[in-house]
Amino acid sequence: MEILDSYATTVAKNVIVAALYVTINYINGTLVHTFFKHEIFTENPRYILFIHMVLNDMIQLTMARYIAVCKPLHHTQICTVRRTYIFIGLIWVFCAISILPDLFILLATEPLYYFLSTIICSRDLVFRHRYLIEKKNISHLVYLSFVWLTLFYTYFRIMFAAKATGADARKARNTILLHGLQLVLCMFTFIVPLFESLLLSLFPLLKNDIRFTIYVFVQILPRFISPVVYGLRDQMFRKYLETHFLYMAHKKNETAQFQPC
Repeated sequence: MEILDSYATTVAKNVIVAALYVTINYINGTLVHTFFKHEIFTENPRYILFIHMVLNDMIQLTMARYIAVCKPLHHTQICTVRRTYIFIGLIWVFCAISILPDLFILLATEPLYYFLSTIICSRDLVFRHRYLIEKKNISHLVYLSFVWLTLFYTYFRIMFAAKATGADARKARNTILLHGLQLVLCMFTFIVPLFESLLLSLFPLLKNDIRFTIYVFVQILPRFISPVVYGLRDQMFRKYLETHFLYMAHKKNETAQFQPC
């Protein structure tokens, strides 16, 4: 039997999610606005990767930070704007390759009435063919292994560099560690079904609360860390953000002063 939340609980959960999303989108929107407004950011591969990460991927910035710290003499030759856009294009190609076959198989195997029916918005319920489920598990395992190996390698190399050099490398190490925390939260996506099933078997009456909590920690919280790691902690970004907010506050005060009584 489906257990429904009370009206007050439903409203509270929706308010929490809406407030979190408004906050995240405001911060990210301000960072994107700052990026496109100042040419100094659009010509720097690091900031190009950051803006792309706001929308899509994480591992690129870790690689860029690794090159900057561990191979500083080759950084300008390796991390060019052109190569950055090529790398971003490859990321999108790999993402498309992983999902487009699923759509074609879905269209070829499911009857017409399936697309007119109402189902729960869950990947395993939408792409229910056994081959697609196995493909998803294998592709997730491959991507997960590649990302983890890459990040572990860069983490340890940056940590070793931080011990041998000064504050800049230590700051890069702290940035990578924060990035790793974000990655761990994102990786929970791969174990959510198992973890959720375990919790539901232990606390069946708290099904809705368990799913809501997992949704907040797995889907929303990691997106709070991105602007902090590579946006608000960055001196250049922080400088232009402070200028932007001071200008907006000054403009608001001028508007208020000239309003007729």
